[in-house]
Amino acid sequence: MAPSKWLSFRATQAPGKLYQFSNAGTKKFTHEEFYMRAWLPLAKTKRVTVLLGPNYRSEQFELKTQGENPISNMQGWNLRSYGLDLNSLIRLDSTSWIITTSHINKSGNLADLTFKQIPINYTLSATYLKRKSANKEIGAGAMLNQSFKTTILPVFIFNYNYAENAGFELMLPKRAAWRNNLSPNDILYVKAESVTRTYYLNPLHTGDPDVCRRVDVDMGLTYNRKIGNILGIELSAGYRKNLSSRLVTGAIPIRASGLAMTFDVYVQPPSFKGKARKALQ
Repeated sequence: MAPSKWLSFRATQAPGKLYQFSNAGTKKFTHEEFYMRAWLPLAKTKRVTVLLGPNYRSEQFELKTQGENPISNMQGWNLRSYGLDLNSLIRLDSTSWIITTSHINKSGNLADLTFKQIPINYTLSATYLKRKSANKEIGAGAMLNQSFKTTILPVFIFNYNYAENAGFELMLPKRAAWRNNLSPNDILYVKAESVTRTYYLNPLHTGDPDVCRRVDVDMGLTYNRKIGNILGIELSAGYRKNLSSRLVTGAIPIRASGLAMTFDVYVQPPSFKGKARKALQ
């Protein structure tokens, strides 16, 4: 398993996005994102661990071609998300746990809308996790997401160490990875991870906000390095495959997939150990 990230700062770059606009032709953008989150322990007993995670995200589409930007309201880091996570790990016995997660946020363009005008998005999940052996864990549950529409999906967890320093980590539909512990401080992953964003916009200042939404899958390599007992860094690079893209009304995606790179700096407090880290992933 990766080290717990008690406090993390992450920057992402995804260049080469092409969109066609009826009044401006084809434009190229670099999608940029900055994200930070902290985990605060609310309760920690032999049976229950509860963590609260305030988080903040800011994004922009930086224009890379000449001329006027047809989505100028989406540059200048105006796309912002203020969120709160509440995760719990409940120990049933020595080999089984219940994991619950909840996430709420308000995501939108605060240059177009007030914070009060932005609807609330939320995701809830509950999963039963069972340790089948010293090297294998299996879990199943369900997830409910409410953004601009309601989605219910099954959750499946499978962790298997087939060697002392290598294994598979699945948390579907969010993540699938092959892990290799190169050393006690170095981990290499080959992984695929879903990335979903929903923002509310109001560029025409009408009564009903518009919705910007994209669903991607990031596929590539991730290198995680612990620095001492507290700090760590994580570098990811690979191909971001776009599954659906709704930028603004009238924007047609021409090339929404391509290279994506992420750099993460995190703090890992010594107090978060053992199974409690599952609630922090």
